[in-house]
Amino acid sequence: MVGRQAILIAGPTASGKSALALALARARNGVVINADSMQVYGDLRRLTARPSEAEEAQAPHRLYGQVDGAVNYSVGHYLADVEAVLDETWAAGRLPVLVGGTGLYFKAMLEGLSAIPPVPEAVRAAVRAQAEARGTAALHADLARRDPDGAARIAPGDRLRVLRGLEVLAATGRPLAAFQGTRRPGPLAGFACEKIFLVPDRAALRARIDARFLAMMEEGALDEVRALRERRLDPMLPVMRAHGVPGLIAFLDGALPREEAVARGQADTRRYAKRQVTWFRHQVGEGWRWLAPEDAARLAGG
Repeated sequence: MVGRQAILIAGPTASGKSALALALARARNGVVINADSMQVYGDLRRLTARPSEAEEAQAPHRLYGQVDGAVNYSVGHYLADVEAVLDETWAAGRLPVLVGGTGLYFKAMLEGLSAIPPVPEAVRAAVRAQAEARGTAALHADLARRDPDGAARIAPGDRLRVLRGLEVLAATGRPLAAFQGTRRPGPLAGFACEKIFLVPDRAALRARIDARFLAMMEEGALDEVRALRERRLDPMLPVMRAHGVPGLIAFLDGALPREEAVARGQADTRRYAKRQVTWFRHQVGEGWRWLAPEDAARLAGG
């Protein structure tokens, strides 16, 4: 029995997190648990670099590909799911190895989340339907009239956060700020956690991101995006904004050459990797070990 312990592995995309998590899980009787907001979706196995079936056969993997792309999967949904998986893992005497690039997932697991009631899907759909033909600036102005303090903290062009504010208002009649003073404790609060953040060489990471995107294309990522496009989902859903999806859909629509769509996906991913490092540096608390991938590999005897 390992007790209430866990290993947390974070870092920018394409930094080798999944390989390290698998090695540690194999070495320490662990279960690999996803902490990446895109790898929860079943629609995009290749384009989100989910572990392969061969890798999943080497150790138990949880919370990968279990969510349909039509679902607006939130941090609150993730916390409920991961808490259940953590309890199951500990009860089985195994070590949770949580791995991913979504900083907010780690922050919420460690520090908790504001107690915002879930927005019913019917309310969310109604708000999105009413907003569909309207520009983001007009929606932001609506939010400013109803929740001036909240709107002041959201950039007028940030459509996703503007819609979130409107959805909470529609569902509860109260602004987001009304819930931000109360927090539910995170499922890892108070437990012993070994926290690792991978920091590869920048030039090597950029090259790896570009090469991996090309490999994804060779492995069928375009077919995944084609199937997703045929579902005609709300373009504001998280799965529709996964890196590479907008550009590849534009290519399939005839609006972009293939080479430009690929270059756009590579560039978006490189920028995201930079943001991941910056976000962790400023938003996540102390206690993380920042290691080069080759140094971290030694933790599993690599």
